[in-house]
Amino acid sequence: MRQHKPFLRRLLLSRTDWMEQRLIASAERHGYGDVTAAMSRLCAHLAGKPMGLSELARRLAVSRQAVHKLASEAASLGYVEFIDSEKDGRIKLLRFTQKGWDMAESAERELLAIEAELAEQIGPERLELLKEILALPWSAQERERRDLRGSLQSANLSTNMDKSTHQAE
Repeated sequence: MRQHKPFLRRLLLSRTDWMEQRLIASAERHGYGDVTAAMSRLCAHLAGKPMGLSELARRLAVSRQAVHKLASEAASLGYVEFIDSEKDGRIKLLRFTQKGWDMAESAERELLAIEAELAEQIGPERLELLKEILALPWSAQERERRDLRGSLQSANLSTNMDKSTHQAE
């Protein structure tokens, strides 16, 4: 019988599953036992800033209807709320409530604990290397977006420096 090395996808999925299980167990211990794995992923993509349901659906690779159902469930539990977009009144955004922020802070503490344990297992240098590698762009599109963001940030920095120079004169 031939043995195959595991594909990168399988390795990443198994490690993501391991982290999700830890986060869900921690949520339960800290009074957030009603948070499902799907809600956890939704909140991770929400990342503390209001976001439209269509964008969340795209990031989660599910239908807008599925995201709406999940967001409604999270809202009924008090973790998120729907708000109107300031730019387009037809668009509803999702944002954390105070309970959602509290839950996110609890999750962040668990993620830090997970990283500390991982650093003990594989070494802090390897953990930092792993994070650096995973943060690299994996496609030409990602590289272009990163370069564009860098260019925009540089342009904003230059504009701000020009303004402060003129004000100083």
